[in-house]
Amino acid sequence: MLVPEVPAAQRSARPSAEIVLGVDAREPARAAVGFAFATARMRGVRLRAVHSWRFPFRAAELPFGVPEEDRATWEDHEVQLLADALRPWREKHTDVHVLEDVRLLPPARALSRRSASAGLVVVGRSSEREPGPTLRALLAEALCPVALVPT
Repeated sequence: MLVPEVPAAQRSARPSAEIVLGVDAREPARAAVGFAFATARMRGVRLRAVHSWRFPFRAAELPFGVPEEDRATWEDHEVQLLADALRPWREKHTDVHVLEDVRLLPPARALSRRSASAGLVVVGRSSEREPGPTLRALLAEALCPVALVPT
C-alpha cells in the first residue's frame, strides 16, 4: 500500500469512508477486485467500482461531433460491461454494498477525483518494474492511501 504525500490541510483520517476500486471492465484484475471486496466487507463500508472509458476512435471521424444518441449508446455499453464484470463478485459478497461508477475520463483523473472522499483506492498492478503513466498520475493526485495489488 502506498500513501501519497498530501498537504495536511487536505488530509483526514477516513477509515469508515468508502473503498474505491479502479477496474477495467474489459479485463478486471481479479486480485484487485477480490482485495477491494474483502476490504470493504471487513471495514463494513461501501465499495465504489470506477470504470473509465473514452469514445471509440471512429468518433473522431464524425464531422459534427458526437451525437447524444451515440454517446448514450456507448455509455450504456460500458455500464453493462462493468455490471457483467462485477456480477460474480457481487454474488459471492452479498453483504457488500457496491456502487457502479462509469466515467468518461482518463482512469487516473476519475480515481483521483473519487479519492477525495475515499478511505482507500484499490488498483491492480502488473509485474512491470516501473509504474506506468496512469499509476504515476494517480499516485501524484490521490488524496488517500492507494493499494497496489499485484495481478
